[in-house]
Amino acid sequence: MSAAVPTALKRAVLTAFLILAAVISLPAPASAGTVSTYPEFPYPATDYHEPQRGQFHFSARSGWMNDVNAPLYYRGTYHLFFQHNPHGLGWDTMHWGHATSTDLTHWTQKPIALEPGVHPGDLWSGAGVVDTANVTGLKSGDDDPIVVFTGTNGVSMAYSTDGAKTFTSFDNGRKLVTMPGTSRDPKVLWHEPTKRWVMVVWSDAGGNGVNIYTSTNLIDWTLRSRYAANWLFECPDMFQLPLNGNDADKRWVLTDASGEYVVGGFDGTAFSTTWTGPQVMDHGRNSADGTFYAGLVFANMPDNRVVQMAWQPGNRGGTWTGNASIPAQLGLRTLPAGIRVTRFPVAEVSALRTGTRTWTSRTVTADPATDPLTGVSADTYELEATFEVSTATATRFGFRLHARPDGSYDRALSYDRASQTLDGKPLPTVNGSIKLRLLVDRGQLEIFGNDGTFSWTDNVAFDSTPTSQGIRLFAENGSVRLTTLRLHQINSTWGAGESTLDSNLAGPWRAAGGTWTDTAGGKRGSSTGDGFYLNSQTAGDASYEGDVRLDTAAAAGLTFRASADGTAHYTANIDASGLVKLWRPGRDIAVYPTPIERQRTYHLKVTTNGGRIRVYLDHGPVPVIDATDTAYATGRFGANVFAGAANVQNLYSGATGFVTTVNSRWYPVGGGWTVPGTGVRGQSSGDAFLLSDQVGTDFSYSGDLRVETGVAAALTFRANTDATEHYTANIDTGGVVKLWRPGRVIAEHRTTIRAGRTYHLRVVATGSSLRVYLDGGATPVIDTTDTAYPSGRFGVNVFEGSGVIQNVAVS
Repeated sequence: MSAAVPTALKRAVLTAFLILAAVISLPAPASAGTVSTYPEFPYPATDYHEPQRGQFHFSARSGWMNDVNAPLYYRGTYHLFFQHNPHGLGWDTMHWGHATSTDLTHWTQKPIALEPGVHPGDLWSGAGVVDTANVTGLKSGDDDPIVVFTGTNGVSMAYSTDGAKTFTSFDNGRKLVTMPGTSRDPKVLWHEPTKRWVMVVWSDAGGNGVNIYTSTNLIDWTLRSRYAANWLFECPDMFQLPLNGNDADKRWVLTDASGEYVVGGFDGTAFSTTWTGPQVMDHGRNSADGTFYAGLVFANMPDNRVVQMAWQPGNRGGTWTGNASIPAQLGLRTLPAGIRVTRFPVAEVSALRTGTRTWTSRTVTADPATDPLTGVSADTYELEATFEVSTATATRFGFRLHARPDGSYDRALSYDRASQTLDGKPLPTVNGSIKLRLLVDRGQLEIFGNDGTFSWTDNVAFDSTPTSQGIRLFAENGSVRLTTLRLHQINSTWGAGESTLDSNLAGPWRAAGGTWTDTAGGKRGSSTGDGFYLNSQTAGDASYEGDVRLDTAAAAGLTFRASADGTAHYTANIDASGLVKLWRPGRDIAVYPTPIERQRTYHLKVTTNGGRIRVYLDHGPVPVIDATDTAYATGRFGANVFAGAANVQNLYSGATGFVTTVNSRWYPVGGGWTVPGTGVRGQSSGDAFLLSDQVGTDFSYSGDLRVETGVAAALTFRANTDATEHYTANIDTGGVVKLWRPGRVIAEHRTTIRAGRTYHLRVVATGSSLRVYLDGGATPVIDTTDTAYPSGRFGVNVFEGSGVIQNVAVS
């Protein structure tokens, strides 16, 4: 049994570490964002090749990272959230960072998920689940609610209804659970036998321990029990594991931030165990200034695996602090010492191997000539080795990693045959042998022994210069038989995904000319001539659309049916000279004269059918270009910039887009307007309008409205060209449906309006009679008169935040 480190000492170590880390901070820290700037992005540029930057371990692009939060799986994507200070290298002003992966190994950092100043309260560590049954009632649209829990001295909830792109605080951050003492780090899980959600929250009321709550709807929680234990400090996790792979004999495991754990039972209300003290699942330095801390298992896994990621505090560079461990699959086995948790790299890690060398049946002695790794060097790699200990005469044997010609090295692993320990950590033989599996990254070393019964997560500042990449196998005072040895090269896993460019195109994107960087609004391309950003996905007949904004560029647009290097393609662009143009190398196929403004976002859509190519501008029902060309029948999707810089976003093929029966083009009046695959999205710090050219007098006008963050989303009608005159009917998260015009609130209807939920509004205007209907109701919630504006344009509106409007219809 491991001895528990006193809580006071842990706090002292954490405090000292945080003070030290805070001394080294990034210059000119920024303040927390507002709803108009949320989410914060981009971060400083990085190619992820800085010294000690892990090449297959996740770290934040910049800033401080600590606890793993709410790891979960949702519809083909793994989501990793984490405690994050994007403005410095020390712990401060906790945000929730966010990264995604489709294979648990290639991670792409996304914009901030939860941000102070946007989401109320302390945004400290917590967990998340996918509400597939919609017990919260928060579902709006196709996506299931993703629900996360956070906060100190009480638990708050936030949720996403768009697949974790944006999060909304539930009930303005109201505490769903409060308890005596200091509390934090809620973990939520599903308990199938009782059909209830369970929340485990650390609290120091009366000493260390966890309070256990249950709920049927993830909102209303009932205290059921408390499990007290002096060792149980921070970041609890609780999960089931089958003993020895037997699904008929599952046991419950309760862990804390240090990876200490006990095995027992859970009846849906209380945890119990016969253990008198905890074991530790990892031999790393298990503290907030160590190498293994605050691990959590993924929720909603599709294959019933229990997969854990943890925080590695010890890795740092000039622009970042901290990284995550590789995902490890947990198991539960009966060993000679008793029942123990096992940790082993997930199977997906093996797919990272880019080359393998194998050696078998070697006897290694003190003579360097017997070392099969003589002359071998590598920077980031995996080693698998099996040694026959029962026949060995060597007192010690092992590996020296990142060795140099002068005999020095960065880290040695030494197995002591007599004590059966690896650098002092117990690793008993199995049938007279030991197995080692090492994952060697630039700032990380993860050691697994005997198929996961031994786990050691460490941070090592490896010197990756070419003369320091040697690997040595050694034996002292005798010999050892090496049964098998495999060296697998592992290359960088960075750059496989897009941080801020939204697209439904699955393949990776690659630049073919120009420079392409992340911005808060998508991808910024810059080139002195033509530059292309191309996806690996190809098509012949398709629809393809996106948002394009000229900054300094002469032109930018959508590229399709392109070759891999961009030398062959079609491109439909907006041109600052006042054109929409369809062209291919060597030929301008067609042009459409129209004013084009810099810093305004235009929406282009292209449809192809054989040789026929049609180009639509700003949701107009009639193509502005309808041409025929047969040069290229198929090819890649992409984007283009010419002679300057431009921004592209929301590059979708076959998407729903903005559905409307308004029979005209649309144009913005304030704010930023884009099309995130479905609907039109507006974002503004004040009022912003998207207006059409279509004018109406008496009509029925309707649409689906959702506030993402902030205050209101709306239908606008009878507006003039610059929206200084208009009527607007909105949904307001202050709890009202409102009909207003400039200078006057005409009428209000009080009702609960939640951000993230879609509401249907319909306006019927007949002369001075203005009626507003909510969610298909037969009776108007507003029935009033006003004579200010007898006629005008149709449009949509957002106010102080962001909102999405879809299915806008007029009759």
